[in-house]
Amino acid sequence: MNYVKQFCIILAFSFTGEVLNRLIPLPVPASIYGLVLLFLTLEFKIIKVEHIKEVSKFLLGIMSIFFVPSSVGFINALPLMKKYGIQFALIGIISTFIVFGVTGRITQQLMKIRNRNNSVENMEAQQ
Repeated sequence: MNYVKQFCIILAFSFTGEVLNRLIPLPVPASIYGLVLLFLTLEFKIIKVEHIKEVSKFLLGIMSIFFVPSSVGFINALPLMKKYGIQFALIGIISTFIVFGVTGRITQQLMKIRNRNNSVENMEAQQ
């Protein structure tokens, strides 16, 4: 499948997310709607990974470019950062460690569940 077609598929989900953002009165960014829809269609095999694989790899490879506008916007917030910069930094550091901890705990629990399931399957296979 060519790159233009794959890119159009991804853009269609982005556009659908924008439409849903306008229609549904929830404080959810349009990009989240689009990502959830794309995830669900991939999960339920409506769209196959091969249909967007090459363009997705390309977009992930240049992802850092997408952060340039927000970095430039950060310069506009410089007076605010001078006033509250330490608080923002502390919030960023603390929330990062909280996310690390929660993610680690969830991963450990999922690994325990998977190990239990694998051991039960192995015991059943041996019988």
